[in-house]
Amino acid sequence: MSELHRDRLALAALGVVYGDIGTSPVYALKACFTGDGPVTPGDVLGVISLVLWTLFLTVTVKYLSVVMNADNKGEGGIAALVALLNPWRAKRGSQRYLLMIIGLFGGALLFGDATITPSISVLSAIEGLRVATPAFNPFVIPLTLGILLVLFVIQRRGTGGIGGVFGPIMVIWFLGLAAAGLHGILANPAILRAINPLVGVWFLIHSGVRGFVLLGAVFLVVTGAEALYADMGHFGLAPIRRAWYVLVMPSLALNYLGQGALILSVPDAAVDPFYRLIPATLIYPAVGLAAAATVIASQAVISGSFSLVRQLVQLGQFPRMNIVQTSSEERGQVYIPIVNWLLMIATFGLVLGFRTSDALSAAYGIAVSATMVVTTVLAFFVARRFDWNPYATLLLTVFFLAIDLTFFASNIFKVADGGWYPLLVAILIFTLMTTWSRGRSLLATQLFKDTESLEDFVRMLRRRPPHRIPGTAVFFTQGKQIPPRLVWHLQRHRVLQEQLVLVAVEIEDVPRVPSKERVRVIGLTPGIHRVVVQYGFMQEANIPVALRLCRELGLDLDLDEVTYYVGHETIIASRERPGMWLWRERLFAILLRNAMRPTAFYRLPPEDVVELGFQVEI
Repeated sequence: MSELHRDRLALAALGVVYGDIGTSPVYALKACFTGDGPVTPGDVLGVISLVLWTLFLTVTVKYLSVVMNADNKGEGGIAALVALLNPWRAKRGSQRYLLMIIGLFGGALLFGDATITPSISVLSAIEGLRVATPAFNPFVIPLTLGILLVLFVIQRRGTGGIGGVFGPIMVIWFLGLAAAGLHGILANPAILRAINPLVGVWFLIHSGVRGFVLLGAVFLVVTGAEALYADMGHFGLAPIRRAWYVLVMPSLALNYLGQGALILSVPDAAVDPFYRLIPATLIYPAVGLAAAATVIASQAVISGSFSLVRQLVQLGQFPRMNIVQTSSEERGQVYIPIVNWLLMIATFGLVLGFRTSDALSAAYGIAVSATMVVTTVLAFFVARRFDWNPYATLLLTVFFLAIDLTFFASNIFKVADGGWYPLLVAILIFTLMTTWSRGRSLLATQLFKDTESLEDFVRMLRRRPPHRIPGTAVFFTQGKQIPPRLVWHLQRHRVLQEQLVLVAVEIEDVPRVPSKERVRVIGLTPGIHRVVVQYGFMQEANIPVALRLCRELGLDLDLDEVTYYVGHETIIASRERPGMWLWRERLFAILLRNAMRPTAFYRLPPEDVVELGFQVEI
């Protein structure tokens, strides 16, 4: 990779990867000093020291130096870690199954964060107008909702058209952070004492419970750190590191030091140190730039939600849904309408319910801190699979877990003040995921319980060959079992097309499977073939395209003569059969009824599809 290409990727990473963590200075330090009582110099130095070393230990050491080396073919994030643990081979009750459940709950936690980030980011940026004049107070909420509305409406156009300006805007943003921070430091250089980590340790020891609770607010400075890992596949590790070391980390450190210097000089500025640090003549441009930066940060989180949902759908942990590819060049650019509108409704509710960024900060942090704990645990087991040095891995895991659990424990104090929201969202999403996954397993058990093996089916056809008619029939199956729809078709019609293709779609524990490895063709008997189609968990299934690849393997199919047979099951919840609680069975029935049809999900031509309906009791 050329230096120029790395620089371009680093520039692009500024908007997508660092948008969230880059806008934390707008609200993070303000949340640290929200409370009763005067702000003392010891408080300011201690908090700034904790902020600086939290950034260093969490982002620089944990993610950029260690965790991001545990990648799945270049992809990162919770879903990639879960995939590396081979969840498809996990037996219920096994260690691997437990780790998969923990990982899925970590993924569910991110959805609560995905609604809080746009709300608190945009709201905190627009609140800067209050610093200019109190006359803007009545317009803060309407302006915030208007910006969020535009943000969610334009999602269907994809990020490709506006993505090109994200990087340059964030360069201006980070340079502005650095300049404002340097101005504050020059006004009161005493703040540089906070660089000493012992200052933060001393503050924690001497402030007792108050300091421990305050860690929950300090944690806001790294709430975007998970994006570093999740978006790794889009840019690569080297450009992300380069952007951090060259621009992001120095700018953030200077700005936090500058805000701290201002509070040392003017303790009352703690109510909004970010905007008080900016000269009065530049307030309006600063608000505009902050609004643009927070929109970019929100865009990154929303796009990340789309990507995560797609991965969970491919992993079989979420119902099939309409996923729109918005770019023919970038596979990661997708749009999911139902997710987009649900996120919009949730963010509107948060803004109207909490009304200020200070109130929203109480809901922020607990989900991300819990996700970081999950990431550390999963990364440890993945590292064992990669045969990393066991002693070094254990030592690092204990060290990072100590930090993560400390921040998580401090965020627990926020539950009553708003922290319940991301936990509630995570529980709801996790319930949907586990209900869908378990329901699919029970459904498959009922559908395939009385079917024959492929070998027995082929022997039966040889003994009693049915009447053959022109054309090709494609049936979907699992593993090496005969699909019940094929059995029903033969029993009712007693005819079979000249070509019978049994398609098994398998999702591998890698992000992408190359097209040359996509298809395997197994000939069972003349006119009957089993086709195994493999996709990565970040790819979309397209069965007609896959069948076209079969020609290179000796199976030449005329796609104009193909009939696809797919099932349409109706679930009957029952107490008589062992499985799930009745309410979960009914929930699964609702999810299945509203899931995307296999015809659309597999990109099948509707005019060539025959749907066979079944009632299945689980």
